[in-house]
Amino acid sequence: MSRIELTGLRKNFGTTPVLADVDLDIAPGEFCVFIGPSGCGKSTLLRLVAGLEEPSAGDILIEGRRVNELAPAQRDIAMVFQSYALYPHMTVYENMAFGLRHLRLPKGEVDRRVQVASSSLRLTELLERKPAALSGGQRQRVAIGRAIVRKPKVFLFDEPLSNLDASLRVKTRVEIARLHRELGQVSMIYVTHDQVEAMTLADKIVLLRPLEGRTGVASIAQVGTPLELYHRPANSFVAGFIGSPSMNFVSAAAAGTAAGEVRAVAGETVLRAAVSGEGLIAGTPVTLGIRPEHVRVGSGPMTGQVTHVERMGEHTYVYLDTSLGAQPIVAKTAPSVVGIGERLRFDLPADALHLFHADGHAAQRIALEPDERWLATA
Repeated sequence: MSRIELTGLRKNFGTTPVLADVDLDIAPGEFCVFIGPSGCGKSTLLRLVAGLEEPSAGDILIEGRRVNELAPAQRDIAMVFQSYALYPHMTVYENMAFGLRHLRLPKGEVDRRVQVASSSLRLTELLERKPAALSGGQRQRVAIGRAIVRKPKVFLFDEPLSNLDASLRVKTRVEIARLHRELGQVSMIYVTHDQVEAMTLADKIVLLRPLEGRTGVASIAQVGTPLELYHRPANSFVAGFIGSPSMNFVSAAAAGTAAGEVRAVAGETVLRAAVSGEGLIAGTPVTLGIRPEHVRVGSGPMTGQVTHVERMGEHTYVYLDTSLGAQPIVAKTAPSVVGIGERLRFDLPADALHLFHADGHAAQRIALEPDERWLATA
């Protein structure tokens, strides 16, 4: 069991603050992913947990024990780096066994742990090879195996798949997910810039963002399950960061509430959003948002001109120039032969629209999409 708690955590490099007021609780066995824009402090936060950086304020607890002053080797963690960090002159077996021999474990125990880990990661036939004779995916599995054999309380991954090509990333991602299931109550913290990795691996996502008005300082924008961040973004930053293509945004002005809906005017178009109107004053600037898959194309009261088409095989993304604003509306549709320059009718359904106040905070949604209804009971 390995609960990790961060309370009031801050980090300064010299006089320059980079992380502020991080509070986070990672449950035993949880797979937690840190994600955010470049330079937002993801790796710095991971290195603080690892003991490779010292916090400027706050506490780091592992299993209830404060570890701020403990060296990395005393925290009972294992870290997998982006660069693999394998010893080139050692075989796969020797790389995996090195740390165990340093701990002076009996030879039989060292061999047993290496054999179990290599079998789990399908490395048994590669144990006598050296890193130069391995593919990138095989080297990464060796780096993971070297961490597994130590049986740590916590696994830390710092963008472990970024050096792999697309197909290897998918395969290794599946292996990491399987490994997490097999290890049970061992917590994992994983840093990535890849949304697909975050959405598919995480039990919990921690999305970091730079604080407005404090250049370079980052804090947590939202913590939750992947689907919570996708369907219930806490603010416009989360809504725009999670999802590819990102959420469509339309600048508007609140025009009142009626029958459980908020009306807003964008240009000369009145749009309805099934959200709470609590605290909303008519005339207040708001931002409406909608995911590309929720834009209805082919019917509706509005029209747009196709300016770009992305055919992805099983679906198509259509970019529409509309009267709602300067930014195109991106719609996900079934494979089609629509061409650039065509005019299409479309609709932005009230039950799919999000509304963000002037400060960026999201209004509570009243309607739920079919694939998020399970969240209502969470």
